Amino acid sequence: MSLRDKQRVIYTSPIKALSNQKFREFSEEFSDVGLMTGDVTIAPNASCLVMTTEILRSMQYKGSEIMREVAWIIFDEVHYMRDRERGVVWEESIVMAPKNSRFVFLSATVPNAKEFADWVAKVHRQPCHIIYTDYRPTPLQHYLFPSGGDGLFLVVDEKGTFREDSFQKAVNALGAASDNGNKRNGKWQKGLQAGKSGEESDIFKIAKMIMQRQYDPVIVFSFSKRDCEILAMQMAKLDLNVEDEKKLVDTIFWSAMDSLSDDDKKLPQVSHILPLLQRGIGVHHSGLLPILKEVIEILFQEGLIKCLFATETFSIGLNMPAKTVVFTNVRKFDGDKFRWISSGEYIQMSGRAGRRGLDARGICILMVDEKMEPSTAKLMVKGSADPLNSAFHLSYNMLLNQMRCEDGDPETLLRQSFYQFQSDRALPNLQKRVKDLEEQRDSIMIEEEDKLKDYYSLLEQFRSFKGDIRSIVFSPRHCLPFLQPGRLIRILSTSGEKDKLSFSQDEQLTWGVIVNFERVKSTSKDDTDVRPEDAQYTIDILTKCRANKDNSRGKIVQTVPLTEPGEPLVVAVPLSQIDSLSAIRIYIPKDLLSVEARENTLKKVQEVLNRFPDGVQLLDPEDDMQVQSSSYKKAVRRIETLEGLLAKHVVSKSPILQKRLQVLRKKEELTAMVRAARRQVRASTSLAFKDELKARKRVLRRLGYATSDDVVELKGKVACEISSADELALTELMFSGVFKDATVEQLVSLLSCFVWQEKLKDRPKIREDLESLLSHLHDIARRIGKVQLECKVQIDVEAYVNSFRPDVMEAVYAWAKGAKFYEVMKITEVFEGSLIRAIRRLEEVLQQLVLASKSVGEVQLELKFQEAITRIKRDIVFAASLYL
Repeated sequence: MSLRDKQRVIYTSPIKALSNQKFREFSEEFSDVGLMTGDVTIAPNASCLVMTTEILRSMQYKGSEIMREVAWIIFDEVHYMRDRERGVVWEESIVMAPKNSRFVFLSATVPNAKEFADWVAKVHRQPCHIIYTDYRPTPLQHYLFPSGGDGLFLVVDEKGTFREDSFQKAVNALGAASDNGNKRNGKWQKGLQAGKSGEESDIFKIAKMIMQRQYDPVIVFSFSKRDCEILAMQMAKLDLNVEDEKKLVDTIFWSAMDSLSDDDKKLPQVSHILPLLQRGIGVHHSGLLPILKEVIEILFQEGLIKCLFATETFSIGLNMPAKTVVFTNVRKFDGDKFRWISSGEYIQMSGRAGRRGLDARGICILMVDEKMEPSTAKLMVKGSADPLNSAFHLSYNMLLNQMRCEDGDPETLLRQSFYQFQSDRALPNLQKRVKDLEEQRDSIMIEEEDKLKDYYSLLEQFRSFKGDIRSIVFSPRHCLPFLQPGRLIRILSTSGEKDKLSFSQDEQLTWGVIVNFERVKSTSKDDTDVRPEDAQYTIDILTKCRANKDNSRGKIVQTVPLTEPGEPLVVAVPLSQIDSLSAIRIYIPKDLLSVEARENTLKKVQEVLNRFPDGVQLLDPEDDMQVQSSSYKKAVRRIETLEGLLAKHVVSKSPILQKRLQVLRKKEELTAMVRAARRQVRASTSLAFKDELKARKRVLRRLGYATSDDVVELKGKVACEISSADELALTELMFSGVFKDATVEQLVSLLSCFVWQEKLKDRPKIREDLESLLSHLHDIARRIGKVQLECKVQIDVEAYVNSFRPDVMEAVYAWAKGAKFYEVMKITEVFEGSLIRAIRRLEEVLQQLVLASKSVGEVQLELKFQEAITRIKRDIVFAASLYL
């Protein structure tokens, strides 16, 4: 439409690979198409421009001519806006887009599209229509494959019905397989190992079955690059291509590799993957050489790869559907812990199954190897997409660019952000919540409320001193000599749920007998130096227990008084749960494995208790246990005083005291909830990020990037140009003269610390000249971190300093020196693709530094950065994309 009406149109996507793909598609259909990603620029004056969203943002800040002529901006994959790091770029671009242009937002997974459309309509004062389908054009069937099993179980059919019976069968099959576990000896291990030779791994079984039933092509998702490769290697016995297809793969592969030098053609990754590709098996992850990734994508599109092992990025960045999708694991590591994948992630990946127009239905297979709660599985396969929530956050580059623009103002940007819109949206509900809670609280009428409150606070003090005494008497120093097996012990019962807590001076207690005690192993390295009396201990106690089901955590075992029903169990409790130790010890059998032995022992305990109707003799803390501390004596005196006050108190005689105290506690809880809700309302009514904005402006003033009147200074002009790496640290390095003194190789090597993000297990040794540059960078980072802390920006200074990682300094140094890629790969342990991505980002940063030097008239530096670009921009690292 735009081309017909002689208007300009911009198409943006989150990922360079997708932009390249779209450029190719559009070029075939319309001739007048250009491309702008950080790596490549083709026909920048074309009427239809394909670009990454980052490029759009920088064009907006630079006031590019193109922005004035644009009639339509298409944002593809707009759900990327919820991305933690890059999502904010979408919000900036949408808010700052020219007022006379129109927009199209595309996404397969935005359940709260109405909210998003309302925001766009509000910011741009133009209607925003939602066109949606709430069904899949190609329906999906979801199957479970229990580890070690032989079959598939259909758990969700194409109508979207969850089949409970079939799910139970799958879970039982999993149980059966794990009961024969000794025989299989952990054969599963995420479907990787093949167990004994001759035994087929689970993934091999599934792949074979998929091929027999003609469910191919299939994408097998795995969450680690290594796993993808190991799994693919296990398929080496399968051959999925006929002779003609093999020849075709060979032709396509080598014509793609033609652009490489002879040395690069000999790279292990290139030579190892061809035999797999010829068999119709592929691997796709970020560690592959970009050119290989593209060959594999093309082969997959042409139907020459029947089985592809890929990481999650494949489902986000490319439009490549298959007939079947397999999940080898339903847990992933998200940076700090392993967790189940969310229903949103599952939808994104399973969405690759089922090709529109080709398949009647798509098939998803979940390989499950752990006892997966039905609710977890149900949530995953029947859940909804993650809502599009704002991931807005402030950056110094954004603030400086806003200050520099003539009509820019960071506060306006904040006010118009989706984040602020969502906060305002939530306000009426929050206010209603405050009102409801207040009404609920005020409806509770208590007679003599003040006197009751007074009694309640005495009781709380009494409890707290009781706890103090406990922590002194039952500290390891005093009680370890008395924790012999067989001693009767009284502990705080864990069965009293919060609401049933007794409001008398006696807490719910239960008797048991000590079996043994042990030191808790610490996770810290210096555990060996801890003195015995400072260590942590738990005691194993035989007592009555009851198991309660708690949905979130499975079963919870709770101790109960001996007179109540329950089963005799040995439980580990911390010292803090001891209430008192008795002077009596009984004989306990060495072996308590049988229920009978445990029952008999507890009968003995009960007999002893029955013999002393006035209570068993307890160890006296002062006389028997030699507790002599002044804080203990003080606490005892306070307790005696409180006991007197409680006994004499007016309300203590009330027959329904317990009930009244429970009502009072409910009221106190409501008061606390009202306070919290009011805080939320206050936070929502004030401008989001207001304090952080002030703090960050303070940092910019203190470091000399802007004046108190928000005028951008020389340093600020440099930081405005840098968006691909840490703008403050780079600017400080530039102004400290480090770049002037360093050689080109050293400079490139130092910059690699800004673009390398993966964590390596052991840091490689680096040469002295680089080591001194690195420590200079770390000093600068530490200084910036401290200034931010002083200005009240929340930051962990050491984590910030360590985020500049030297892992690839040596490799990049060698590359800048002119080494061949295969030589560089011998220096470092990293994946080829990861290194190439880092060097490409490095080139992007260098381009920005060239512009930065130009903007402040540093001609010498500008030439130096240009030379650095020339040094690193060569061979396989910058091989042109096959899509272009």
